[in-house]
Amino acid sequence: MPNTIVKLLLFPFSINQFFPPSKTTYLRKEITNFLQKSNETFNEAWERFKDLLRQCPHHGFSELHQLDTFYNALNPNDQDVLDSAAGGNFLDKIPRKCLSIIESKSKVRYSRSRVTDVRANANTPLPSSSHSNSFDLQQIAAALEDKLDIRMNRFEKSLNEMKNSFITPTAPLKVVTKVCITCGSNHSYNQCPLTRGGNDFLVFHDN
Repeated sequence: MPNTIVKLLLFPFSINQFFPPSKTTYLRKEITNFLQKSNETFNEAWERFKDLLRQCPHHGFSELHQLDTFYNALNPNDQDVLDSAAGGNFLDKIPRKCLSIIESKSKVRYSRSRVTDVRANANTPLPSSSHSNSFDLQQIAAALEDKLDIRMNRFEKSLNEMKNSFITPTAPLKVVTKVCITCGSNHSYNQCPLTRGGNDFLVFHDN
């Protein structure tokens, strides 16, 4: 069985260790109830929403559901910006087009915000939480990989033990030798110096 298939079979058991049902329920609720903060820019809201989705990769929400949640969480001004970019109702576009519009507007807004912040205070670094969240996700992915490797090794070991248990050991061969009934030596009764003839007995010895 290929290693990839084994890992896919074991993945549900491993992911439960990092995403217990209670945590999954909490993160899904955070995604569903997402709202843009009063002092939050469009780009910041979009990055925060994506971070929530990355924290719960098995959220189960479709792209259309995600876009609908994000759009309705925005303030009226940012909703108007998206509708204007879409040439009408933003949500009437296909998900791929909606994502393209959001990413495009997010980059423009982020660039303008960055220039403003730099002019206000050139020595103040821009806050960013995406790097730390990305690092956390990498750690979780690495830990999952290690867990899967351990489980796969145990699985392969169990398979080998099962295979070995079906192999029947070959019984040792028996060697037939003649034993003299008179003196017990390894020669024929007729050849025994103590007798002149008689019957030989066949005795089986382990090889």
